[in-house]
Amino acid sequence: MRSQQAELPFSFAHLGMAVGLRASMHRAPGKIAFTQGERTRSYAALVERMDRVTAALVGPLGVAPGQHAAIVGKNSIEYMEVVFGAAQAGIPLATINPRLAPPEIVAICDDAEAQVLFADADSAVALRDSRFATVRRVVVIGDELEVLLGDVRPLAQPPVAPEWGTFTIPYTSGTTGKPKGVLVSNRSRILTLFGMAAEYGCFGPDDRFLAVAPMCHGAGMAFSLAPVFFGGHCEVMDKFEPELVARRLKAGGTTGFFGVPTHFHALMALPLAVLERERPQALRTVISNAAALPQAMKERLVGYYGEGLLHETYGSTEAGIVTNLRPPDQLRKQQCVGQPFPATLVEIRRDDGSVCDADEVGELFSASPYLFNGYWKNAKATAEAWRDGWVTVGDLARRDAEGHIYIVDRKKDMVISGGINIYPREIEEMLARHPAIAEVAVVGVPDEKWGERLRAFVVKRAGAELTAEAIANFCEGRISAIKIPRDVVFIDHVPRNANGKVLKTELRGRG
Repeated sequence: MRSQQAELPFSFAHLGMAVGLRASMHRAPGKIAFTQGERTRSYAALVERMDRVTAALVGPLGVAPGQHAAIVGKNSIEYMEVVFGAAQAGIPLATINPRLAPPEIVAICDDAEAQVLFADADSAVALRDSRFATVRRVVVIGDELEVLLGDVRPLAQPPVAPEWGTFTIPYTSGTTGKPKGVLVSNRSRILTLFGMAAEYGCFGPDDRFLAVAPMCHGAGMAFSLAPVFFGGHCEVMDKFEPELVARRLKAGGTTGFFGVPTHFHALMALPLAVLERERPQALRTVISNAAALPQAMKERLVGYYGEGLLHETYGSTEAGIVTNLRPPDQLRKQQCVGQPFPATLVEIRRDDGSVCDADEVGELFSASPYLFNGYWKNAKATAEAWRDGWVTVGDLARRDAEGHIYIVDRKKDMVISGGINIYPREIEEMLARHPAIAEVAVVGVPDEKWGERLRAFVVKRAGAELTAEAIANFCEGRISAIKIPRDVVFIDHVPRNANGKVLKTELRGRG
């Protein structure tokens, strides 16, 4: 008689994106899965096109399982079809930000050893004269993709991609150095979707989600996949226009929306008449991620959308979602990112590896089923991120007595002035409450006397008058004197990447 352990392999089924989508299709083939403007895609059509993408990749495009492809383009239904089709074929996709310059796109394709590049029309034109090391064909999303899919037939037996195999290779933002390819497994991403469904409550078959964040980034990708993986509806937008987003949140019957802080700043800057006219009726979940959401903005969002909706999620491409601050705690826990995400363990550690006491600042480590498989072709960086099954991306945090996590700052952003550790995020939170300041970023710059000094880059609100002296006066009594930025530079906008993260490396290089 066989042991139970010997029989386990026969009951094992790989977690797969295609499996989830196909299951949703069988529940309601004619239901609309995606809309984009006037265009729609039913579940039946979506699965058929996914199958054709798979057939095209392993057939005429000649990409073998385990080899890589890449995609660069704005959000679209076709983007998601390529993602699903490549995942089913077991072909990892390097997901590239279309805002990058052609040489940067080429460098990522070369680093990822991509065999085929899917590109939207604008990206294809920009890349027309580029030379790649490994890309053998650029497929333009549009007529060329349609011809390609029309010339193939779905495989009689679709391939099964191992769940521990790589799903996508998003490249880190490069805010602190050269971008690195993050190996995200099928298992990591799918289990993240299940965690999201449990935590946010807006990914059921009856839900309607508005996808605006760039699909090329981890969060934008996940929040576009989840609605259709669970049989709901996803409305895709290829660019962020605040008034249009506000309109769709109401008119589209949207129940869930994910945005980065930049989105929420722009939405709340709309005229009061517009906000009142477009106040959403069905919305029950609002999620913020990618960068710190200032406490002042949290209060505005809760005041506008109502209590019981707002979540602030903290995570990274490498670790997935790590913590979430749920709606009941938004105003109770100031500048907090909540408690660990489902199936996630979090430790705050000292430099010697020991665990910090309550409210002691240390480096945040997490362990979960969502962790990445390492950096592509970068063993050194992988070793630096992993510690015996735990992952860190260099964020400093503290944990209060109730188990809530507070991100203090990035380890690389901490400023040491006169031997004192200063965390710019604390200063940014305080300055964000100044009525004349629209945006602010604080960095450390070299100083002959102190080693480093603080420099604040400030964006004034339209029509506001503001001076460095006025900013210093505002800080008096709110923070200690050593934390008051005396060096202030007024700028038109704070530079951010497509996922909303402030490019502090760029700011440090400015005079």
